[in-house]
Amino acid sequence: MDGAGGARGRWLAVAAWAVTRAVLLLCVLKVLVLPGPDVTTDVSVIYHGWAEVLRTGTFPLDDVTWQYPPAAALAVLSPGLLPFLGYAPAFSLLVLVADAATLALFLRAGRRPGHRAAGAWAWIAGVALLGPTGYARYDLMVTAVAVAALLTAARRPRVAGALIAFGTLLKVWPALLLTGAALRGRRARALWRSAAGTGAGLTLCFVVAAPGATAFLTFQRDRGTEVESLGGLVFHLARHYGWDGRVLLNYGSVEFLGPGVPLVSTAAVMLSGAALGWLVLWRTRARRFTRATPADAAFTATLLFTTTSRVISPQYLLWLVGLAAVCLAVRGSRQTPAAVLVLLATGVTLLEFPVHFADVVASNPLGVTLLAVRNGLLVAASLLACRRLWTATGAGRRGTRSGGSGLRRAPAPRTVTAPAAASHRPATAG
Repeated sequence: MDGAGGARGRWLAVAAWAVTRAVLLLCVLKVLVLPGPDVTTDVSVIYHGWAEVLRTGTFPLDDVTWQYPPAAALAVLSPGLLPFLGYAPAFSLLVLVADAATLALFLRAGRRPGHRAAGAWAWIAGVALLGPTGYARYDLMVTAVAVAALLTAARRPRVAGALIAFGTLLKVWPALLLTGAALRGRRARALWRSAAGTGAGLTLCFVVAAPGATAFLTFQRDRGTEVESLGGLVFHLARHYGWDGRVLLNYGSVEFLGPGVPLVSTAAVMLSGAALGWLVLWRTRARRFTRATPADAAFTATLLFTTTSRVISPQYLLWLVGLAAVCLAVRGSRQTPAAVLVLLATGVTLLEFPVHFADVVASNPLGVTLLAVRNGLLVAASLLACRRLWTATGAGRRGTRSGGSGLRRAPAPRTVTAPAAASHRPATAG
């Protein structure tokens, strides 16, 4: 988008972002209060407590709610960069900065050939639809890193690889950005080497710097079925038919505890395993790779693992919003319908948490309905994303692969002699 119309559109996007983010800040600063639980306690109590422990030179080894990779310590400690503010206001301001930087990336991408402005608008709308939760967790910072990696991969593969590695050490899921990455070619080698080298180097630094850098692996393994997950719907319905389990705060989230919970948790892990199997099958069968494939594949993979997770916390929708926005920013992406479903699911999530979270915890009809709609939209988006990725890359067809360069090869020009051209001229009537 160029010229006066393009500039006007960008200014309009900035204005919409400013208005919506002002409302979010008023919510996290408690000038405006939404119904339901206080979403800011994670920052003011949990994150702040972790920061105090991290300043002693160790990770929170005695706290099972610490379930994050070692680079998460940087996000938790980041409010210290603004000592003139309290911990929670400083954290919110830094999230605002990350949000603004992400918008700038989308606006800049929208001016490049092969891109469009829709990504910026999807980002503006998606974060606003999630409500104050987006500014009360560090997931927006992680999403900003993931968006930067995808938008820079084609031109700066080494930078993209480093960003993917750093994002993975912030919250694991950005590793899924490698799902659609090229496997051959100079740029592909640069990206993979940068990701591997940065990841190994940073991990070693964290392990040497403080004890407990890998403790999150055990804490994540022991999590159960959270009330907002797809598997949680089983127990929401079972409670109306005499199931005698309980709902308790466990491992940092509200989970079901009781008969059948281990079985449903295992089923969720198996579904995630099936999603991984499908992604491997797709990768081996894919025949066409375009500039949109890395974003489409990353979005599909993250959507699959989010939907099948034992825990679907509200902030997880930020991951999907960011990747959906990247898909919408890249011309040629086939994921527009799935991206729209994700935005709808994000809006329903605000109603489910925090507005009607008490109804969700109590398994009341309203809460269960909102949860079923949100999770149903995620399931529909997952299936649609898989189908469109499969067909867009020709995974269902047999033939020669286009190679691992990540780009679709143009057909070789064919020289046609004059007689041959004449022989293929269609006959005319009369």
